[in-house]
Amino acid sequence: MRILIDSHSLIWYVDQDHLLSPTAKAAMCNSTNLLLLSAATLWEISIKAGLGKLTLSGQFQSWMNQAVAGLNLSILPITIEYADVQAGLPFHHRDPFDRLLVAQATVEQVPIVSADPVLDSYEIVRIW
Repeated sequence: MRILIDSHSLIWYVDQDHLLSPTAKAAMCNSTNLLLLSAATLWEISIKAGLGKLTLSGQFQSWMNQAVAGLNLSILPITIEYADVQAGLPFHHRDPFDRLLVAQATVEQVPIVSADPVLDSYEIVRIW
């Protein structure tokens, strides 16, 4: 199964895996799943780390490289199609990064591993 990983799920998996639900952890650890990471998530984590709003267990680039390699993540680019779908979403969620993840999950027809219950307002599957 293909699964999209939300930023906090990735951070928790790498730095504080006890914060993940058992279901989320199992989905991320299942080697038969193809884990997707949005380019928007890379950007979000780098912005927050750069602003000092997020502390990672290592320097951003090495931390992210280890996370991508360790989970064998495939990076999902930002496309015009995803941006267009995002523009048409109802404003249940105001966070632009989460809205893009919803658009990507919608287009790709994949679930999102996320603790955010607001995502349930959209027509996507949330794993938690």
